Amino acid sequence: MQEKYNPTDVEKSTQDHWRAIDAYKVVEHAKDQNGEDKKKFYACSMLPYPSGKLHMGHVRNYTINDVMYRYLRMNNYNVLMPMGWDAFGMPAENAAMANNVPPAQWTYSNIEHMKTQMQSMGLAIDWSREMTACKPEYYKWNQWMFLKMLEKGIIYKKTGTVNWDPIDQTVLANEQVIDGRGWRSGALIEKREIPMYYAKITDYAEELLDHVETKLPGWPERVRLMQANWIGKSTGVRFAFPHKIEEDGKLIQDGKLWVFTTRVDTIKGVTFCVVAPEHALATFAAKTNPELVEFIAECKKGGVAEADMAVMEKKGMPTGLYVSHPLTGQLVEVWVGNYVLITYGDGAVMGVPAHDERDFAFAQKYVLPIRPVISVEGKTYSTETWHDWYADKQNGVCVDSGKYDGMHFQQAVDAIAADLDAHGLGEKKITYRLRDWGISRQRYWGTPIPIIHCEDCGDVPVPEKDLPVLLPEDCVPDGSGNPLNKHEKFLHVDCPTCGKPARRETDTMDTFVDSSWYYMKYTSPASTDASTDAMIDARNDYWMPMDQYIGGIEHAVLHLLYARFWTKVMRNFGLVKFDEPFTNLLTQGMVLNETYYREEANGKKIWHNPEDVTLTFDEKGRPEAAILKTDGKPVIIGGTEKMSKSKNNGIDPQAQIDQYGADTARLFTMFASPPEQTLEWSNAGVEGANRFLRRVWSFSHAQASHIIPGASTQFGDLAAPLKTLRRDVHKILQQADHDLKRIQYNTVVSACMKMLNTLEAAKVETSATGNAVLTECVSIFLRVLNPVAPHITHTLWQELGFAQVYGDILDATWPQVDAKALEQSEIEMMIQVNGKLRGSIIVAKDADKVTVEALALAHENVQKYLEGAPKKVIVVPGKLINIVA
Repeated sequence: MQEKYNPTDVEKSTQDHWRAIDAYKVVEHAKDQNGEDKKKFYACSMLPYPSGKLHMGHVRNYTINDVMYRYLRMNNYNVLMPMGWDAFGMPAENAAMANNVPPAQWTYSNIEHMKTQMQSMGLAIDWSREMTACKPEYYKWNQWMFLKMLEKGIIYKKTGTVNWDPIDQTVLANEQVIDGRGWRSGALIEKREIPMYYAKITDYAEELLDHVETKLPGWPERVRLMQANWIGKSTGVRFAFPHKIEEDGKLIQDGKLWVFTTRVDTIKGVTFCVVAPEHALATFAAKTNPELVEFIAECKKGGVAEADMAVMEKKGMPTGLYVSHPLTGQLVEVWVGNYVLITYGDGAVMGVPAHDERDFAFAQKYVLPIRPVISVEGKTYSTETWHDWYADKQNGVCVDSGKYDGMHFQQAVDAIAADLDAHGLGEKKITYRLRDWGISRQRYWGTPIPIIHCEDCGDVPVPEKDLPVLLPEDCVPDGSGNPLNKHEKFLHVDCPTCGKPARRETDTMDTFVDSSWYYMKYTSPASTDASTDAMIDARNDYWMPMDQYIGGIEHAVLHLLYARFWTKVMRNFGLVKFDEPFTNLLTQGMVLNETYYREEANGKKIWHNPEDVTLTFDEKGRPEAAILKTDGKPVIIGGTEKMSKSKNNGIDPQAQIDQYGADTARLFTMFASPPEQTLEWSNAGVEGANRFLRRVWSFSHAQASHIIPGASTQFGDLAAPLKTLRRDVHKILQQADHDLKRIQYNTVVSACMKMLNTLEAAKVETSATGNAVLTECVSIFLRVLNPVAPHITHTLWQELGFAQVYGDILDATWPQVDAKALEQSEIEMMIQVNGKLRGSIIVAKDADKVTVEALALAHENVQKYLEGAPKKVIVVPGKLINIVA
């Protein structure tokens, strides 16, 4: 056994061993040593985008998964930990434009590099199940599901609103629109209506919402709340404002302007209505109003994201049109507003400025009437300033509302809904914030939508036998639109119905489709026999639903919602037998680091990596100044933020592994913070983790000759030091086991540190009994540390002879707490005099009160503070003695 710890040698030899025995290849229905089925456990981390380099967030995420895997494996579980690549999407196209290479080339090169990095971390991944979203054997099943969903009406085609970049001639995602301009061209973005495919996730809204409450108890409460809020169930009234506005002799929209509201109790306070720029009434009004034409054109510029709409300046223009109030018959002016989306509800809203903050601001801006119709006792309404109580539906009652005066919220809603229904102008309705999922993307690097456009036959689904529709991998995007539109070989195809020349659909699928079911493909990797290939097979029934899903909070809404929806569709198609895909969810915290920058004359900040900065500290050890190592000039300390490329404050995991070893990186990321909380990077913390592992090695080397694997652990009456050692080690084991079960890995590392301290401090006699106790305690220590630091513990397990007796530590039995070891014949009791601690005594565990009092009163420190007999002696059994002088 080498005297010094060399992580490079240790980790290389360990990983060579794992590869030689194919240590992490998993099979279904695995048996234990007794021939019994092991209990399955499927633990999966969210798959990464192959950007080219792992970041510390990856290291943390996958190490959490890996610790779980190793602990469960040692507890006789059959554990699956797979990995794959979310390989389609925008970043690859952007990189391709920047480097003038096809996205496929860039992507596959990055996958190869990142896979090597993962392997260097020692992760227990079953690489035989690796899945790559951009490979035909995977995306074929996206296309197959698309066709099945199209056949059942779950996918349909309609016109949708998109962000159009007029310079790059392409559709942009919401995140590519910055301050209303294209991220790349800087052009003002236009809203365009184009044909797109949608998935009817709204058909599943009620079930998705119900299962948030009833079938996801293993999810964090905040994530369940985010899911519920995104689905956004609202109970209200949909009603119409009648009108007589005609075009070409016909009433527009049958003479009804429909709106939905959750506050129909305020209906008598309506003073205007606002329609979307694309609404039929807006289009009609614009035909005779050039100013309105310009305003509508302005409205069509800027993003279509809901978040953008919420913060944008609310602008409007009157149409000159009027509709009738459904209950009073009074004329209500119709406006066009930039904040109303045609795709939400009916593309129109009622304006009740007295009781809606947004409407209040709009009315003040354009000097529109504000008519209060809700009163709260003890409050006086003013149209000058908004107060939150104006919208109080719990304490408000109707006023100036005719027959509804004095009614509280629910009473008024019921009465008004009944009256609207009687007039044929409205009814109670449940609506959802959730909108159908637009899955079309006007981009190249994604799953081709399997549709063929024929002049005679229309939109023709690609026959199942012709799947997959292969995406060409030789295209290099140049920013001038989707390159598939210029790819003759891909574009031109015969119509499968009539045989005439036709063209393929060039839109590709949203990458959320790829990530909606990838975790099931891990369970059913593609068969080598094409005749038996399937989307999933019976192996999926064994592994799913997933026992533990691990990933970032940033995916708490859309990815998880789409995965839940996709699972329910697969269930309805008879492909799976469960309702929800993920039984338990852990959302790990972000990794933070310090930031440093210089500000240029134009105000632009240039960020510098913390590794390139030298700090000076004040007398209390707080950073007071920073300079750049390259030029010695000052940089500004920017505070602690999430590691990111934009702030240039990332830490390269490979550099950490090269310098300290993978076990150090793993140990630090587990120890620095509980998994759900943010982790603040600390070079000193990394060095501390490495020192600890060096101590582990040094201790093992020093004690190697005293460790005798296979020695009996049936201990009789031990001497006090050995008894204390066993008790302390088993007590720490008990806590570590508890913390592993509840995924509090920071305290597991802490337990390992306490255990090493205990072992180092123990005075173990050199004897058969002493060696046996030491051997037992070291074997416990190595197994507890193994899930976090698998390389060093694997090597020490072998070097100390445990492997020859008990086999590989990978499959060693998890240590069990010996209840007898925890028993104590003597206990320590604290002594207080007048409430102040003055010492302690060791007494027999079963000592009576008289004996305890006598020993306490005889203590030399107690004698100092006593003058004569004490007034009272209070004994708290097993804990303390309080003496009142």
